[in-house]
Amino acid sequence: MKKNQSYIAKTFAGLEEILAKEVKELGGLNIKILNRAVMFEGDKELLYKTNYLCRTAIRVLVPIAIFRAQNENELYNEVLKIKWEDYIHLNGTFSIDGITSYSNITHSKYLALKTKDAIADRFREKYGRRPNVDTKDPDVKINVRVFRDECTVSLDSSVESLHKRGYRIGTGPAPLNEVLAAGMILLSGWDGNSNFVDPMCGSGTLPIEAAMFALNIPPAQFRELFGFTRWKDFDKELWQKIKDDAEAARKEFKYKIIGSDRSGRILQVAKENVVSAGLEDEISLRARYIDDAEPPEGGGTMITNPPYGERIKVEDIKKLYSEIGDAMKTKFEGYSAWIISSDKEALKFIGLRPSRRITLFNGPLESGFYKFDIYKGTKKVHKRKRIERKE
Repeated sequence: MKKNQSYIAKTFAGLEEILAKEVKELGGLNIKILNRAVMFEGDKELLYKTNYLCRTAIRVLVPIAIFRAQNENELYNEVLKIKWEDYIHLNGTFSIDGITSYSNITHSKYLALKTKDAIADRFREKYGRRPNVDTKDPDVKINVRVFRDECTVSLDSSVESLHKRGYRIGTGPAPLNEVLAAGMILLSGWDGNSNFVDPMCGSGTLPIEAAMFALNIPPAQFRELFGFTRWKDFDKELWQKIKDDAEAARKEFKYKIIGSDRSGRILQVAKENVVSAGLEDEISLRARYIDDAEPPEGGGTMITNPPYGERIKVEDIKKLYSEIGDAMKTKFEGYSAWIISSDKEALKFIGLRPSRRITLFNGPLESGFYKFDIYKGTKKVHKRKRIERKE
């Protein structure tokens, strides 16, 4: 692999700029924001760091060939030219993910099959035998994407999605993706120098991601599997240095992180996840309804992912959102409050006008990430305006 190489870090829609900022802080060069991805350049150290330290990356791809492929024969011939022996051990294993759109090659499985055939044939021609395919636990995972007849062949340096942090023991219904949770925290502007509260925390993803950010714990610290650790050019000493440097860069946190939920059963799951992440001394979990919330004094940031109709069926979604709004106005003075939801009608019952809206995707659902500034006296102002409207 060249000293400086192009990389593509994938992410969720709406988090591209946050990911670009993370990559830049790690030393990425020639950064270009794409749709649900960031392209950049750097060395092997940057590749390892992006996997280990970026909170909003889903996976990191290393392009090794880009060419035109208008049909399966052109695809086969171009893949055959790639020096696969530089990347895959003869006794190793590989797998292929195929993605195709707006192309004459219309089936992703067929795309993967033709790529596999070309790789196998190149090894047979050179060595008389070939590596095996292993779709479950490959040494090298290959990504082949054809878009409008342009084919990009990449190595997947992450293998498993980077949202799989490794701390999660269990989940509740419709759990929040860890990468999305981290992205929401970074988008909110919370810097770890104030309190953090999630009054509807479910299985605890937001409080855990907040604590890891505040303490500067690498998001992938608990992961054991990365694709690049099985590559032929893997630098074990460099990888250990990156982990050691990250451990030395931990920070202290002087404020409070609180998560609460009305379901004692789900909160027990959250406690197990918090303990798994080693954060039981940093995160306080409480079983209570949102109208009984007790955020710490001194202000801070509240972020929550409440149920909404399309995602979790709630008997009276309007009543729930009204209760959220009342709690925000009476309990969270001095806080910046953020809510992610796809239910625009329910959000009207918050009773406050958001100061900002960011479009995100919570799974397949297009959602809004809404900011509400809760100033002292918000409740009185809100009540006065309501009376004025009636008059």
